[in-house]
Amino acid sequence: MVNLATTYLGISLRSPIVPSASPLTRDLDTILKMEDAGAGAVVLHSLFEEQIEREAHLLDEVIEDTKYRYAESVDFFPPLEEFRRDEEHYLELIREAKEALAIPVIASMNGFSAGSWTRYAKLFEEAGADAVELNIYYIPTNPAITGQLVEDLYVDILSAVKSQISIPVTVKLSPYFSAMANMAKRLEAAGADGLALFNRFYQPDIDVKALETRRRLALSTSEEIRLPLRWIALLYGRVNTSLALTTGVHTVEDVIKGVMAGADAVHVCSVLLKEGIGKIRELSSELAIWMEAKHYSRLDQMQGILSHKNTPNPEAFERANYVKLIGL
Repeated sequence: MVNLATTYLGISLRSPIVPSASPLTRDLDTILKMEDAGAGAVVLHSLFEEQIEREAHLLDEVIEDTKYRYAESVDFFPPLEEFRRDEEHYLELIREAKEALAIPVIASMNGFSAGSWTRYAKLFEEAGADAVELNIYYIPTNPAITGQLVEDLYVDILSAVKSQISIPVTVKLSPYFSAMANMAKRLEAAGADGLALFNRFYQPDIDVKALETRRRLALSTSEEIRLPLRWIALLYGRVNTSLALTTGVHTVEDVIKGVMAGADAVHVCSVLLKEGIGKIRELSSELAIWMEAKHYSRLDQMQGILSHKNTPNPEAFERANYVKLIGL
């Protein structure tokens, strides 16, 4: 009997296949279907910093406006509970998901400033979340901001959150750090329980006819797995945090590659948007069949066997392979 169980962020999962934060994980019925399909855990859709600020600003404006009206005007003012902020909806989803699901529930926050992370991480914990994912989406457009300052921002946010909550915290990283291995070690030292590699930033396009920029959402493909795969393999055994591979997981081969590189979990998103929630069941079944055929009874027997640390061809992950490929 093949056992797909793994440990991610110190939490036991029945499977390494974890739906990542997306519009799919904002609906309880859909999340229940994910559990039924065999998901090991679920990462709820991200609560965006901009949402919180917008709702708070709107509520403040309405309250301020009513200060100078006659008392009778209160009858025309909607009850404050109708101005339920996105944060309240989010916390309610955490509570409902924890009550309805047996698998772990990971809350996610997407932001860029140091201000509100600790408060909301604490609220996530109080609502029952099993862990928190910090999805730090920061683009340093100011030329005066150095790489060191960007790294410090990530570390400071993580340290502040870890000082306030006791549940595990994972950081979803971008691939743009100049010294990824060092950054991973800094985050480990700051208390990260896990690292998710990599955040897939959505890039704007340019419409040359309309002379304007356009928002464009392109789902990932399996080709995009190679960058996170490489860094999972390089970091495995060199950091003590959990590692999750995210971006480009579409097939059972992608799942297998991620685990063999050293991932504790593989996050799926685009493939679920393309093919439906049932893809989780398909991937789990195919993984079990493959493991049985290769005589693996447990996931940990294959985990990291093709990492940089353990592969018989470590130069494949290094510059030497680049030199060979271009024929020098």
